[in-house]
Amino acid sequence: MLARCSGAALQGLDGVEVSVEVDIAPGLPGLSIVGLADVAVQESRERVRAALRNGGFRVPLTRVVVNLAPADLRKEGPAFDLPIALGLMVASAQLPPEQLGGIWCAGELGLDGRLRPVRGALALALAARRCGARALVLPAANGAEATLVKGLKVWCAESLAQVVALLADPARASPCRPLPALGGPPPLDLVDVKGQPHGRRALEIAAAGGHHLLLVGPPGSGKTMLARRLPGLLPPLEQQEMLELTQLYSVAGLLGGHGSLLRQRPFRAPHHGCSGAALIGGGVIPRPGELSLAHHGVLFLDELAEFRRDVLDQLRQPLEEGEVWISRTRQRSRFPAQVALVAATNPCPCGWFGDPERPCRCGEERRLRYWSRLSGPLLDRIDLQVIVRRLAAEQLVADFGSRKRSAGGASPLQNEATQAVAERVQRARARMAERNPGGCANSQLGGADLRRHSRLAPQALGLWEGAIRQRRLSARAAERLLRVARTIADLRGEASIQAEAVGEALTFRSFDRL
Repeated sequence: MLARCSGAALQGLDGVEVSVEVDIAPGLPGLSIVGLADVAVQESRERVRAALRNGGFRVPLTRVVVNLAPADLRKEGPAFDLPIALGLMVASAQLPPEQLGGIWCAGELGLDGRLRPVRGALALALAARRCGARALVLPAANGAEATLVKGLKVWCAESLAQVVALLADPARASPCRPLPALGGPPPLDLVDVKGQPHGRRALEIAAAGGHHLLLVGPPGSGKTMLARRLPGLLPPLEQQEMLELTQLYSVAGLLGGHGSLLRQRPFRAPHHGCSGAALIGGGVIPRPGELSLAHHGVLFLDELAEFRRDVLDQLRQPLEEGEVWISRTRQRSRFPAQVALVAATNPCPCGWFGDPERPCRCGEERRLRYWSRLSGPLLDRIDLQVIVRRLAAEQLVADFGSRKRSAGGASPLQNEATQAVAERVQRARARMAERNPGGCANSQLGGADLRRHSRLAPQALGLWEGAIRQRRLSARAAERLLRVARTIADLRGEASIQAEAVGEALTFRSFDRL
């Protein structure tokens, strides 16, 4: 007897329908699975047998073949346990076939028949709605996540026995309820950063225009402290961005047990020893890497020059296009990667080159070899390049003891808070949304749109041309300089780009001649 049940496989960020076909025929007892199934899917034979037996159902003592169609699509993970078990029950006449009509299901089975959560439930729910499923059956731990998809019935169950009961009497199904959007600790405040006016201004420009940022300075100068305050300056996530980010983390298996909507921009800081697959994404069946997990947020690469050069060079195309394509023999997967890159590094191996008080112990050859790990094309894609200086002693102790406040009130070294800077950033973003195609940030403007929306005053045009000639900028670097100037003009509330905006943009190109 032949039975069918609908499941889904993950392909990149999306779910793809998989038809689980179960055939029972005369022969020696055994269960074989075909259809490019990985080890976890092959092991479902033992989990399904034990779950059926311990759940009070009958295990057919005959030859069983399970086909996962389409056969040329790779399947991985234990999510096929539940559809295989239900298909086997229909094929052995323990379940009426009409009960599975239009039903999609996914879930890992324990040996006692309990259902365990699976990754990618949100992507599976989107695929089920797209294909017109009557209902989606999931483990209870995945229910709240799947209910983020509107217009789809989601049935939750704790065990295989509960699933069978729901299929027999759908009226008994209690709807899964979505959890409130997942918050988090409040963003770190810029008011805690002492000094560093040039670095603070670079953060503001990076947040307003979506520009990439490189911070170079000695140890303890505040590079990491600055980088961790960038998410608080970015505008709040829109509803569609929250859903896309939640789907991405669901596919990566990083939602945990909460399954609620992510509403804060991510901040990812991978170690400099990570591999290319960990940073960009990869695997036999591709999964997102740190670059994609920072989508709509900040990717912080500390100790940039300590990363392997071949790993860093893989960032070039994704940073330019805002997405990652991972190709394998049988499939090609896309992961979004619209990130604000913040990189930090020391100026030399010892870290003290250029410091006015501590001498550098590295020779010229060693410094050049250190910087050669960063390719010119990668630096070309980083719009803002800032040198961060170590704070003076009086700046470090300004907030302590009797020197905390001056006679006039607040300390003259007190910095502007994140909220005030974020308000300027949002006003600049509003101007970009009205002017730029699709409401994109200035860093995402194409060449033609950049020329159309970047009207330069005569002095600004002359200054830009002179900078291109004197610094021997590439076409890409020249366009990026103009994008930064456009963002500075938006922060100033100016319709056209003035010479002051171009001049300030030039102060953030510290390493053009390296």
